[in-house]
Amino acid sequence: MKIAIIGSGFSSLAAASYLAKAGYNVTVYEKNSTLGGRARQLKSDGFTFDIGPTWYWMPDVFDAFFNDFGKKSSDYYQLERLSPAYKVYFSENDSVEISDNLEAIVNTFESIEKGSGKKLQSFINEAKNNYEIAIKDLVYRPGDSLFELITFETAKKITQFFSTISRDVESKFNDYRLQQILEFPVLFLGAKPSNTPSFYNFMNYADFGLGTWHPKGGMYKVVEAMHQLATELGVQFEVNANVEKIILSQDKATGLIVNGKKIDADIVLSGADYHFTETLLEESKRQYSEKYWDKKTFAPSSLLFYVGFDKKIQNCNHHVLFFDAEFKQHAKEIYDTKKWPENPLFYASFPSLTDNTFAPDGMEAATFLIPLAIDLEDTPEIRKKYFDLIIDRFEKLTHQKVRENIIYQSSFCVNDFKNDYNSYKGNAYGLANILTQTAFLRPKIKSRKVEKLYFTGQLTVPGPGVPPSLISGKIASEKIIKENKL
Repeated sequence: MKIAIIGSGFSSLAAASYLAKAGYNVTVYEKNSTLGGRARQLKSDGFTFDIGPTWYWMPDVFDAFFNDFGKKSSDYYQLERLSPAYKVYFSENDSVEISDNLEAIVNTFESIEKGSGKKLQSFINEAKNNYEIAIKDLVYRPGDSLFELITFETAKKITQFFSTISRDVESKFNDYRLQQILEFPVLFLGAKPSNTPSFYNFMNYADFGLGTWHPKGGMYKVVEAMHQLATELGVQFEVNANVEKIILSQDKATGLIVNGKKIDADIVLSGADYHFTETLLEESKRQYSEKYWDKKTFAPSSLLFYVGFDKKIQNCNHHVLFFDAEFKQHAKEIYDTKKWPENPLFYASFPSLTDNTFAPDGMEAATFLIPLAIDLEDTPEIRKKYFDLIIDRFEKLTHQKVRENIIYQSSFCVNDFKNDYNSYKGNAYGLANILTQTAFLRPKIKSRKVEKLYFTGQLTVPGPGVPPSLISGKIASEKIIKENKL
């Protein structure tokens, strides 16, 4: 039985391996010249940059994936636990380093706000319990029914689905710096902390409990590992393969048009943007209307800069958060007013501080990221304005001059997300994990209108992020295997 998979992001790569292991004939079609979807890699002028994800959190999910095939992540790439995990700047003379172990983090909190250490320990204990419920059970469900969420354990947590991360954090911690450190992981879920159910504090355990890691060679090493595994299992890959149409026969998916050529298939699975995938069908065969998508709350887009410096950078860690601006104001500009931020928070990654494969000797590779509202006007002039803004702030906060040391620079923004990934309104992370877009309330894995058509990725269950994408690939493959016996 032949399965055609659209796109080669993490969810597609995961699904391809599971399906091939089960005995299906699987081919993956990728429109770009390299695999990985949003997790591609850029190499230029001696520098290497992960174009998309740069954080390696929840290592247990990656391990679980490889273990399903009798493998370990260490069979393919080398992991290093970052110590410190990351640094947060709040002003020129005020920064906080987050250690690589909970005991040290508890001490850091206590040094900032008396009594907060004990509160943090209790908060993380609760987050760990939520993590175990979520990862060991809930997130591996297909999102078909409300009843998937109703278990003995979740019944005890019901109030956490109707409170928010912000409300809980602000009720326990008074110092704004501690509040922001605890709220920032929710950005990985693509939503405002004030809109995110308290149950999702399990991301704080992913942060403080499981730690922040770096695969030597970057996140693209994970893509290469998954590609190698899939190839070993017999999956075929086609790059520069632009899918133009899903072929139907009596309301059943029977193949694709790829670069003008007809490709027969018994099943079609799309890991590409869900909205885009449905545009490959006649309008009457689409499950979700334009009005439906327009009403959804999407995770942010991003403005990214990939920068090469001809010297080493000081006063920074591998990951650095710049929270010297108003957190809530920036969130409001992303989700409410939906405009370019006046004074944005931003993030920077300096992988070459940890990994010498990213930059020539004595030099530094950096990625800067500003979260943005989706579908904003995107021009070279706007990109330059914001690059100048964050470099000025970076120099001021870290007490160093770097502008004259920039020898390489490129950028990626809303238009690129649309062009390269067919991303709906240029979103970077998919649908936000707010209460009304959780589990069975997300777009379905299986089409209700077209037989043999399935979906995977961050617009369906379980949600945005790299680990959830791996899980989404497993969920989709299990559904296909269950419904399409060989």
